[in-house]
Amino acid sequence: MSIAVLIADDQVLVRAGFRMILDAEPDLRVVAEAKDGLEAVEASRLLEPDVVLMDIRMPRMDGIEATRRILAGGHAGLRVLMLTTFDLDEYVYEALQAGASGFLLKDVPPEQLVAGIRTVAAGDALLAPTVTRRLIETYLREARSPRPATPPIGELTDREREVLRLIAQGLSNAEIADALVVSRTTVKTHVAHVLAKLGVRDRVQAVVLAYEAGIVAPGDGTTHDPRA
Repeated sequence: MSIAVLIADDQVLVRAGFRMILDAEPDLRVVAEAKDGLEAVEASRLLEPDVVLMDIRMPRMDGIEATRRILAGGHAGLRVLMLTTFDLDEYVYEALQAGASGFLLKDVPPEQLVAGIRTVAAGDALLAPTVTRRLIETYLREARSPRPATPPIGELTDREREVLRLIAQGLSNAEIADALVVSRTTVKTHVAHVLAKLGVRDRVQAVVLAYEAGIVAPGDGTTHDPRA
């Protein structure tokens, strides 16, 4: 099965470069290009791609609002991968809340672009890369303070809260299994339960809630339990 990709960027050369890279992969298929957020929303509704490569800054409608509208359309399997640069830290949190499954730098090497698309298409999120965690933590530390735990957080078991804490620290399932001394299958089950109870699409959305609830403190790697 090929992965259908929609490229949304206002720069013609950027779109052409991404298309050239993706067209060289046997399992990736560019179904359309969009030069702004409005075109991205319309193309997503018509074509239902698996992944949208979404630039943040575009005319008429930016990538964040386009992401909100696309993901509100009910296409459960669609994932949005945001394209960003180091000077866009202030937009990261808002993009995550809109439902983005991760971030890639615009000058990312071709192999990382391809791997990132495959990762989000498989239902995972680009959380582990250092740049994503740095952007999340920088924005939260400077612009947000932890809020009391929301009801969904309170519904997690102690083990599920521990799994959420480790997810928020950027650990993979294998690393969580090692930390908790359990099997990867057990971790996968816990992660599925955490996502279901929180009512979120993927691991990135779970991390947003973890930071908001104060389960993980931005920047220093420490954790706090709002019930304590």
